[in-house]
Amino acid sequence: MTTPPAGPGGAQGAGGAQGAGGAQGAGGAQGAGGAQGAGGAQGAGDRRPRVFIVDDHALFRAGVRAELGDQVEVVGEADDVGPAIARIIACLPDVVLLDVHLPGGGGHSVVTSVKAVHPQVRFLALSASDAPEDVIAAIRAGARGYVTKTISSAELVDAVRRVAGGDAVFSPMLAGFVLDAFAAQPGGGGERPSFDPELDQLTTREREVLRLIARGYTYKEIAGELYISVKTVESHVSSVLRKLQLSTRHQLTRWATERRLT
Repeated sequence: MTTPPAGPGGAQGAGGAQGAGGAQGAGGAQGAGGAQGAGGAQGAGDRRPRVFIVDDHALFRAGVRAELGDQVEVVGEADDVGPAIARIIACLPDVVLLDVHLPGGGGHSVVTSVKAVHPQVRFLALSASDAPEDVIAAIRAGARGYVTKTISSAELVDAVRRVAGGDAVFSPMLAGFVLDAFAAQPGGGGERPSFDPELDQLTTREREVLRLIARGYTYKEIAGELYISVKTVESHVSSVLRKLQLSTRHQLTRWATERRLT
């Protein structure tokens, strides 16, 4: 499972190969399960993959559209959970590029809701977060891959094509999180892996609040970052303290830091 963390406009594509239309594409290195990358996987046959973009920042969505160019067909976009679910079901794209943090909740809610009725739709998480719990939550919900927003344009096009073709795409570090989580589940048994039993009991919004607390944000700053009220932040913090059996913000910060949630 490969998609390296090259920055925007980075020179190299997945596996050190050049961009999606370059001399080697991501097909130079094999993706998850040995499937070939761009040009080899033939994302959605020979036609351009139909892509839907979900992100709460309009400027970022416009940037993704521009970077993808005519290599894909962007068929729609949304900025929150509810509109995303409705519009994705209406147009049934090949691949949904999905931010995992949305004002109305975690992106995993979009994945589970759509896949319940249209399991053929494939999701590729595209997020600023590289936190293990975000990666695991997305994959548990049914996403086929997870890349960060530091990815280059060529790599993103390649990742979309590979996911459309059935590949799973992750950067090496993020792939490690997924492998560790599955390895921690004894015997498999078809059950979803548990990454951290204590962390698993928190909702996506509680995890978001916890991460920002660990980064030193004030309640007011957290409210602004997550588009919620200060009172709601306080309620989430109280819930997290209760679930983790902690009593102070300092203990929360230390707990989160020990798990590298910052």
